[in-house]
Amino acid sequence: MVGSFVIGRNTAFTYKAKHVDLKRVGRELGVRYALEGSVQRSGNRMRINIQLIDTETGNHLWAERFDKPVADLFDMQDEIISRLAGSLNAQLVAAEARRAERTPDPNSLDLYFQGLASANQGWTPEHMTKARAFFARASILDPDNIEALVGTAMADAMSASGHMTDERVARFAAAEAALSKVLRLVPDHALAHMYIGFVQISTNRASQGIAECRRALELDRNLAMAHGFIGLANYFSGRAEETEGHIQEALRLSPRDTNANAWMTWAGLAKLGLGADKEAIERLRHAVEMNRNTAPAHFFLAAALARVGALDEARSMAEAGLALDPAYTIRRYRTGASSDNPAYLAQRERTADSMRLAGIADT
Repeated sequence: MVGSFVIGRNTAFTYKAKHVDLKRVGRELGVRYALEGSVQRSGNRMRINIQLIDTETGNHLWAERFDKPVADLFDMQDEIISRLAGSLNAQLVAAEARRAERTPDPNSLDLYFQGLASANQGWTPEHMTKARAFFARASILDPDNIEALVGTAMADAMSASGHMTDERVARFAAAEAALSKVLRLVPDHALAHMYIGFVQISTNRASQGIAECRRALELDRNLAMAHGFIGLANYFSGRAEETEGHIQEALRLSPRDTNANAWMTWAGLAKLGLGADKEAIERLRHAVEMNRNTAPAHFFLAAALARVGALDEARSMAEAGLALDPAYTIRRYRTGASSDNPAYLAQRERTADSMRLAGIADT
């Protein structure tokens, strides 16, 4: 996790096979969290148990278990590391944000974690506005906090992509300017490459954006979100049939990711574009269930339901989406096209017509 101080493994190994008091370990090493685990092997299967513990309180914050065949140990190791990175990052962000809320005088890093936690709550104008405010305050306190600048750009890009603002062009431009600055200062910043790729993908430069996301994966192969963005790029480029594979790769790497609901939304959009309405409903319903604070998923699910004639449920879903984003309109959606690909634009028009059937206002 960005900003984390991590004890080297040689020091950590000195506690191996010992019964230790984790509160004492926290004090001795100056760490707030400890990750402990065990490995069991039975025949050709391996079970790995992992838990995250707050060393100040001794409370268990999170636990995970992996059951895998031993057939390909290296592939299993890569998958476990990727899944662990995604889950652990979300848990530590939430824990640090809760701690920051109790801090009377938060510093720049405290505010940064609160911004991340707000963004993780869901893709709505409220959460993205709060997230951006935290990141902006973090940057004011510490102008050298590069991660806060990336966070600000992320919030701007997500707001623009999710049709949460009428200032779509300006938000994307601000995000790109901020990320370009980060990459001038830190050329190998994986997240900055990934998010500038997302901005390019969303502004009719899909091939450039895919290249940036692939560069991000070269720098950090655990960035499951980059796979999700590449899948979205295929949809924008009129290749909706190629989206699903990239979304599944993102989910394989990080099945409990805080962004998994967005990936499933994009998979649903691609199915919607292909006319596979029942599959679209399945994926979009899953996206809503993953995080009911995902406003776009509600609107696209409403459109998919309207397509199959389930108008009562479609209108109910549209109302739920409007409770999260009251300013959402078909006009805002239609003016927010991310490419000029004819197939993609035709698919968008069908989606807009279906939204209208679901009761979403034109203006």
